[in-house]
Amino acid sequence: MEESSAIIEAVKKVSPAVVSIKSEQNFRNFFGFIQTLEGGGTGFILTEDGLIATNKHVVSDPNAKYTVVTSDGQNYPAQVKAIDPSNDFAILKIEARGLPTVDLGDSDKLEVGQWVVAIGYALAEFQNTVTVGVVSAKDRRVTASSSYGGLSENLEGLIQTDAAINPGNSGGPLVNLKGQVVGISTAVAGDAQNIGFAIPINAVKGAIESVRKSGKIIRPLLGVRYVMINKEVAKANSLPVNYGALIIRGESPSEVAVIPGSPADKAGLRENDIILEINGEKVDEDHSLSSRLRQYKPGDEIEIKYFRAGETKTTKARLEEAR
Repeated sequence: MEESSAIIEAVKKVSPAVVSIKSEQNFRNFFGFIQTLEGGGTGFILTEDGLIATNKHVVSDPNAKYTVVTSDGQNYPAQVKAIDPSNDFAILKIEARGLPTVDLGDSDKLEVGQWVVAIGYALAEFQNTVTVGVVSAKDRRVTASSSYGGLSENLEGLIQTDAAINPGNSGGPLVNLKGQVVGISTAVAGDAQNIGFAIPINAVKGAIESVRKSGKIIRPLLGVRYVMINKEVAKANSLPVNYGALIIRGESPSEVAVIPGSPADKAGLRENDIILEINGEKVDEDHSLSSRLRQYKPGDEIEIKYFRAGETKTTKARLEEAR
């Protein structure tokens, strides 16, 4: 009974700030007629003047027109303000004032077994559908793709929950019993029941803050191309370690292993080095180099532990802005 009343209060607190995001794109079909392709997702309001968080895959079509429908039924044309290059996250902007907003929680404090609530527009149609479940696991890694057949993306560090996440819920808030947003619903395992995933809110707080300050998402640059090492990759390539990020060049001459003049170059990193840790945190299949770097901002100095020619070494790099 206690959990039930807490869930009700959490839903009451958050629901006014949950919005539907509708997309429309006109195209000419095989017979020459104009048709409209429609899509939908969910978002939640961050600021009273209309910044809205959602998934990147909900608003990834540059040719589509987006409309936000607020909980009181008002329609607003929406502009894609910023898209995160390293996560399934985007921010929209609508012209409004005095909008209800959400409170952001601390996803690092989530524990397995803790109650959570997913709120969204299920099937892009049913307003503020509420599902309840628990945090089933943390730090999950999945390959997610749009239900409309869009590009797939590797996502990591995710919250796994058994709260039902349906098509259309993408971009909606995952909420704790205090009514704080602790995650963004992003993917569902299509071949299983009651397995959904959400991006931890802490993973995008830096991006939200940079949009508030500068109008764009600013991410740090180290300046290396790499592949993640696991046991299979290590065995197939006779590598001396079974984790880390192996710095390698791409297939074309322009795809260098280390960008000249980049922080990595200045720190002395070279092709075939294996980055093992960033500031004492292990780089592995579940915590890739990009996800470790995402915790920092341009100007931050990081310590890098790496393996080269039979030796473990350390160096320092000052991160720059990715452009």
